[in-house]
Amino acid sequence: MPEADISKLNQPQSNANHKSSLTRSVNCRTDSKITKYLLICTTWILFSIILGIPIIFLFTKAFSGGVSGYINSIFSDKDTVNSIFLTLTIAPIAVFLNTLFGLNAAWLLSRYHFPGRTLILTLIDLPFAVSPVVTGLCLVILAGKGTTLGTWFDQLGFPFLNSTPSMVLATMIVTLPIIVRELIPVLDEIGPEQELAATSLGATGMQMFLRITLPNISLGLVFGILLCNARAIGEFASVAVVSGRIGGSTETMPLRVERLFQEYKSPADFALASLLALMAFGTLIAKAFIEKRLHSRQQSFQIPKAR
Repeated sequence: MPEADISKLNQPQSNANHKSSLTRSVNCRTDSKITKYLLICTTWILFSIILGIPIIFLFTKAFSGGVSGYINSIFSDKDTVNSIFLTLTIAPIAVFLNTLFGLNAAWLLSRYHFPGRTLILTLIDLPFAVSPVVTGLCLVILAGKGTTLGTWFDQLGFPFLNSTPSMVLATMIVTLPIIVRELIPVLDEIGPEQELAATSLGATGMQMFLRITLPNISLGLVFGILLCNARAIGEFASVAVVSGRIGGSTETMPLRVERLFQEYKSPADFALASLLALMAFGTLIAKAFIEKRLHSRQQSFQIPKAR
Protein backbone atom coordinates (compact mmCIF):
# COMPACT_ATOMS: atom_id res chain seq x y z
CA MET A 1 0.00 0.00 0.00
CA PRO A 2 1.35 3.51 -0.79
CA GLU A 3 2.53 5.77 1.98
CA ALA A 4 -0.18 8.35 1.23
CA ASP A 5 -2.90 5.80 1.82
CA ILE A 6 -1.37 4.79 5.14
CA SER A 7 -1.36 8.39 6.32
CA LYS A 8 -5.02 8.75 5.36
CA LEU A 9 -5.89 5.65 7.32
CA ASN A 10 -4.05 6.90 10.38
CA GLN A 11 -5.56 10.40 10.28
CA PRO A 12 -9.07 9.54 11.62
CA GLN A 13 -7.55 7.55 14.45
CA SER A 14 -5.32 10.46 15.46
CA ASN A 15 -8.31 12.82 15.39
CA ALA A 16 -10.27 10.46 17.57
CA ASN A 17 -7.38 10.23 20.01
CA HIS A 18 -7.15 14.03 20.08
CA LYS A 19 -10.88 14.38 20.84
CA SER A 20 -10.71 11.77 23.58
CA SER A 21 -7.72 13.55 25.18
CA LEU A 22 -9.65 16.84 25.08
CA THR A 23 -12.63 15.14 26.72
CA ARG A 24 -10.41 13.71 29.44
CA SER A 25 -8.81 17.09 30.08
CA VAL A 26 -12.23 18.76 30.37
CA ASN A 27 -13.39 16.06 32.77
CA CYS A 28 -10.21 16.48 34.79
CA ARG A 29 -10.77 20.21 35.03
CA THR A 30 -14.38 19.66 36.11
CA ASP A 31 -13.35 17.06 38.67
CA SER A 32 -10.58 19.34 39.99
CA LYS A 33 -13.08 22.15 40.67
CA ILE A 34 -15.40 19.80 42.54
CA THR A 35 -12.48 18.40 44.50
CA LYS A 36 -11.16 21.89 45.21
CA TYR A 37 -14.41 23.19 46.73
CA LEU A 38 -14.95 19.93 48.60
CA LEU A 39 -11.51 20.23 50.18
CA ILE A 40 -12.11 23.90 51.03
CA CYS A 41 -15.39 23.10 52.80
CA THR A 42 -13.86 20.16 54.64
CA THR A 43 -10.92 22.29 55.78
CA TRP A 44 -13.15 25.05 57.12
CA ILE A 45 -15.40 22.57 58.93
CA LEU A 46 -12.43 20.84 60.58
CA PHE A 47 -10.86 24.21 61.41
CA SER A 48 -14.07 25.38 63.07
CA ILE A 49 -14.43 22.21 65.13
CA ILE A 50 -10.79 21.74 66.16
CA LEU A 51 -9.63 25.36 66.55
CA GLY A 52 -12.42 27.87 66.03
CA ILE A 53 -14.85 26.72 68.73
CA PRO A 54 -12.18 26.24 71.46
CA ILE A 55 -10.64 29.67 70.73
CA ILE A 56 -14.03 31.40 70.85
CA PHE A 57 -14.82 29.59 74.11
CA LEU A 58 -11.40 30.58 75.52
CA PHE A 59 -11.82 34.31 74.87
CA THR A 60 -15.46 34.23 75.99
CA LYS A 61 -14.43 32.83 79.37
CA ALA A 62 -11.43 35.17 79.60
CA PHE A 63 -13.55 38.29 79.07
CA SER A 64 -16.52 37.08 81.13
CA GLY A 65 -15.74 39.78 83.71
CA GLY A 66 -15.25 42.51 81.14
CA VAL A 67 -12.04 44.21 80.07
CA SER A 68 -11.29 45.50 83.57
CA GLY A 69 -11.80 42.05 85.03
CA TYR A 70 -9.55 40.60 82.34
CA ILE A 71 -6.73 43.01 83.18
CA ASN A 72 -7.15 42.56 86.94
CA SER A 73 -7.14 38.77 86.71
CA ILE A 74 -3.74 38.89 85.01
CA PHE A 75 -1.90 41.77 86.70
CA SER A 76 -3.33 41.60 90.22
CA ASP A 77 -1.60 38.27 90.93
CA LYS A 78 2.15 38.60 91.57
CA ASP A 79 2.86 34.97 90.64
CA THR A 80 1.10 35.44 87.30
CA VAL A 81 3.06 38.62 86.57
CA ASN A 82 6.29 36.83 87.49
CA SER A 83 5.40 33.98 85.13
CA ILE A 84 4.94 36.49 82.28
CA PHE A 85 8.29 38.13 82.96
CA LEU A 86 10.00 34.74 83.27
CA THR A 87 8.57 33.56 79.96
CA LEU A 88 9.61 36.80 78.25
CA THR A 89 13.10 36.25 79.67
CA ILE A 90 13.57 32.58 78.81
CA ALA A 91 12.17 32.69 75.28
CA PRO A 92 14.41 35.50 73.90
CA ILE A 93 17.56 33.94 75.43
CA ALA A 94 16.74 30.52 73.99
CA VAL A 95 15.88 32.00 70.58
CA PHE A 96 19.08 34.09 70.49
CA LEU A 97 21.31 31.10 71.32
CA ASN A 98 19.46 28.87 68.85
CA THR A 99 19.87 31.55 66.18
CA LEU A 100 23.64 31.51 66.66
CA PHE A 101 23.68 27.72 66.57
CA GLY A 102 21.29 27.58 63.61
CA LEU A 103 23.39 29.95 61.48
CA ASN A 104 26.58 27.99 62.14
CA ALA A 105 25.03 24.56 61.71
CA ALA A 106 23.11 25.49 58.55
CA TRP A 107 26.23 27.03 57.00
CA LEU A 108 28.28 23.93 57.83
CA LEU A 109 25.72 21.45 56.53
CA SER A 110 24.89 23.34 53.32
CA ARG A 111 28.41 24.39 52.29
CA TYR A 112 30.51 21.37 53.31
CA HIS A 113 30.21 17.64 52.70
CA PHE A 114 32.12 15.49 55.18
CA PRO A 115 31.88 12.10 56.89
CA GLY A 116 29.22 12.18 59.62
CA ARG A 117 27.12 14.90 57.95
CA THR A 118 24.04 12.64 57.85
CA LEU A 119 24.53 11.77 61.51
CA ILE A 120 24.61 15.47 62.46
CA LEU A 121 21.39 16.09 60.49
CA THR A 122 19.76 13.17 62.30
CA LEU A 123 20.86 14.44 65.72
CA ILE A 124 19.55 17.92 64.93
CA ASP A 125 16.12 16.43 64.12
CA LEU A 126 16.16 14.29 67.28
CA PRO A 127 14.26 16.82 69.48
CA PHE A 128 11.34 16.61 67.03
CA ALA A 129 11.16 12.84 67.50
CA VAL A 130 11.77 12.65 71.26
CA SER A 131 9.12 13.72 73.76
CA PRO A 132 9.96 16.96 75.63
CA VAL A 133 9.41 15.07 78.89
CA VAL A 134 12.33 12.82 77.97
CA THR A 135 14.45 15.91 77.35
CA GLY A 136 13.70 17.28 80.81
CA LEU A 137 14.30 13.87 82.40
CA CYS A 138 17.70 13.56 80.69
CA LEU A 139 18.71 16.94 82.12
CA VAL A 140 17.64 15.82 85.60
CA ILE A 141 19.68 12.62 85.28
CA LEU A 142 22.67 14.56 83.95
CA ALA A 143 22.79 17.46 86.42
CA GLY A 144 20.28 16.66 89.16
CA LYS A 145 20.84 16.31 92.87
CA GLY A 146 23.50 13.72 93.67
CA THR A 147 25.05 13.67 90.20
CA THR A 148 28.61 14.78 89.48
CA LEU A 149 27.56 17.89 87.57
CA GLY A 150 24.80 18.68 90.03
CA THR A 151 27.18 18.49 92.99
CA TRP A 152 29.72 20.65 91.17
CA PHE A 153 27.12 23.33 90.42
CA ASP A 154 25.95 23.26 94.05
CA GLN A 155 29.51 23.76 95.29
CA LEU A 156 29.85 26.78 93.01
CA GLY A 157 26.67 28.22 94.48
CA PHE A 158 24.70 27.96 91.23
CA PRO A 159 22.31 25.00 91.47
CA PHE A 160 21.31 23.82 88.03
CA LEU A 161 17.82 22.42 88.60
CA ASN A 162 14.95 24.67 89.65
CA SER A 163 16.70 27.63 88.06
CA THR A 164 16.40 29.84 85.01
CA PRO A 165 19.49 28.36 83.23
CA SER A 166 18.02 24.86 83.34
CA MET A 167 14.74 26.14 81.90
CA VAL A 168 16.60 28.01 79.15
CA LEU A 169 18.60 24.89 78.28
CA ALA A 170 15.47 22.71 78.18
CA THR A 171 13.74 25.22 75.92
CA MET A 172 16.81 25.43 73.67
CA ILE A 173 16.95 21.68 73.18
CA VAL A 174 13.27 21.41 72.29
CA THR A 175 13.45 24.28 69.76
CA LEU A 176 16.91 23.39 68.42
CA PRO A 177 15.97 22.10 64.91
CA ILE A 178 13.62 24.91 63.88
CA ILE A 179 16.03 27.61 62.68
CA VAL A 180 18.48 25.09 61.20
CA ARG A 181 15.75 23.46 59.14
CA GLU A 182 14.53 26.85 57.91
CA LEU A 183 17.98 28.00 56.79
CA ILE A 184 19.37 24.88 55.08
CA PRO A 185 16.92 24.95 52.10
CA VAL A 186 17.50 28.70 51.64
CA LEU A 187 21.29 28.31 51.62
CA ASP A 188 21.02 25.36 49.22
CA GLU A 189 18.82 27.41 46.89
CA ILE A 190 21.03 30.51 46.67
CA GLY A 191 24.18 28.43 46.26
CA PRO A 192 27.78 29.48 46.96
CA GLU A 193 28.43 31.35 43.68
CA GLN A 194 27.95 34.89 45.02
CA GLU A 195 29.98 34.10 48.12
CA LEU A 196 32.84 32.68 46.05
CA ALA A 197 32.77 35.78 43.83
CA ALA A 198 32.95 38.07 46.86
CA THR A 199 35.85 36.07 48.29
CA SER A 200 37.72 36.20 44.97
CA LEU A 201 37.35 40.01 44.99
CA GLY A 202 39.06 40.23 48.37
CA ALA A 203 36.12 40.29 50.80
CA THR A 204 36.73 38.94 54.28
CA GLY A 205 34.54 36.27 55.81
CA MET A 206 32.59 38.76 57.89
CA GLN A 207 32.10 41.12 54.93
CA MET A 208 30.88 38.23 52.79
CA PHE A 209 28.43 37.14 55.48
CA LEU A 210 27.05 40.62 56.22
CA ARG A 211 26.78 41.84 52.62
CA ILE A 212 26.05 38.65 50.65
CA THR A 213 24.79 35.78 52.80
CA LEU A 214 22.73 37.59 55.42
CA PRO A 215 20.60 39.65 52.97
CA ASN A 216 19.83 36.49 50.98
CA ILE A 217 18.74 34.47 54.01
CA SER A 218 17.16 37.32 55.99
CA LEU A 219 13.53 36.37 55.33
CA GLY A 220 14.12 32.69 56.06
CA LEU A 221 16.04 33.60 59.20
CA VAL A 222 13.28 35.88 60.51
CA PHE A 223 10.70 33.21 59.68
CA GLY A 224 12.66 30.61 61.65
CA ILE A 225 13.12 33.00 64.59
CA LEU A 226 9.36 33.60 64.74
CA LEU A 227 8.56 29.90 64.76
CA CYS A 228 11.27 29.23 67.34
CA ASN A 229 9.94 32.02 69.55
CA ALA A 230 6.36 30.72 69.35
CA ARG A 231 7.54 27.23 70.29
CA ALA A 232 9.69 28.55 73.14
CA ILE A 233 6.86 30.62 74.66
CA GLY A 234 4.49 27.67 74.72
CA GLU A 235 6.94 25.01 75.92
CA PHE A 236 5.50 23.07 78.87
CA ALA A 237 6.70 19.50 79.42
CA SER A 238 10.51 19.82 79.47
CA VAL A 239 10.37 23.05 81.49
CA ALA A 240 7.96 21.47 83.99
CA VAL A 241 10.43 18.66 84.70
CA VAL A 242 13.51 20.83 85.36
CA SER A 243 11.88 23.89 86.93
CA GLY A 244 10.42 22.41 90.08
CA ARG A 245 7.32 24.55 89.41
CA ILE A 246 7.95 26.97 92.27
CA GLY A 247 5.23 29.61 92.30
CA GLY A 248 6.52 33.12 91.73
CA SER A 249 10.02 31.82 90.94
CA THR A 250 10.21 29.07 88.29
CA GLU A 251 6.72 29.06 86.80
CA THR A 252 6.38 30.08 83.17
CA MET A 253 3.08 31.11 81.62
CA PRO A 254 2.03 27.57 80.53
CA LEU A 255 2.90 26.20 83.98
CA ARG A 256 0.99 29.03 85.65
CA VAL A 257 -2.07 28.35 83.50
CA GLU A 258 -2.14 24.73 84.65
CA ARG A 259 -1.74 25.72 88.33
CA LEU A 260 -4.58 28.26 88.10
CA PHE A 261 -6.75 25.63 86.42
CA GLN A 262 -6.01 23.06 89.14
CA GLU A 263 -6.83 25.63 91.83
CA TYR A 264 -10.16 26.45 90.09
CA LYS A 265 -9.19 30.11 89.67
CA SER A 266 -11.36 31.10 86.77
CA PRO A 267 -11.38 33.30 84.71
CA ALA A 268 -7.74 33.99 85.68
CA ASP A 269 -6.57 30.77 84.01
CA PHE A 270 -8.52 31.54 80.83
CA ALA A 271 -7.19 35.12 80.80
CA LEU A 272 -3.56 33.99 80.98
CA ALA A 273 -4.21 31.29 78.37
CA SER A 274 -5.77 33.88 76.07
CA LEU A 275 -2.64 36.02 76.48
CA LEU A 276 -0.63 33.07 75.20
CA ALA A 277 -3.06 32.76 72.31
CA LEU A 278 -2.65 36.45 71.49
CA MET A 279 1.11 35.96 71.34
CA ALA A 280 0.55 33.08 68.92
CA PHE A 281 -1.74 35.26 66.78
CA GLY A 282 0.95 37.93 66.67
CA THR A 283 3.41 35.32 65.43
CA LEU A 284 0.99 34.20 62.72
CA ILE A 285 0.45 37.80 61.56
CA ALA A 286 4.19 38.34 61.34
CA LYS A 287 4.53 35.01 59.51
CA ALA A 288 1.89 36.01 56.93
CA PHE A 289 3.60 39.36 56.40
CA ILE A 290 6.97 37.69 55.83
CA GLU A 291 5.46 35.16 53.41
CA LYS A 292 3.88 38.02 51.45
CA ARG A 293 7.20 39.83 51.24
CA LEU A 294 8.94 36.62 50.23
CA HIS A 295 6.41 36.02 47.46
CA SER A 296 6.70 39.58 46.15
CA ARG A 297 10.47 39.33 46.24
CA GLN A 298 10.41 36.11 44.23
CA GLN A 299 8.06 37.70 41.70
CA SER A 300 10.36 40.70 41.27
CA PHE A 301 13.31 38.44 40.49
CA GLN A 302 11.48 36.43 37.85
CA ILE A 303 12.77 36.92 34.29
CA PRO A 304 9.98 38.11 31.95
CA LYS A 305 9.13 35.73 29.16
CA ALA A 306 10.04 36.71 25.59
CA ARG A 307 7.12 37.42 23.31
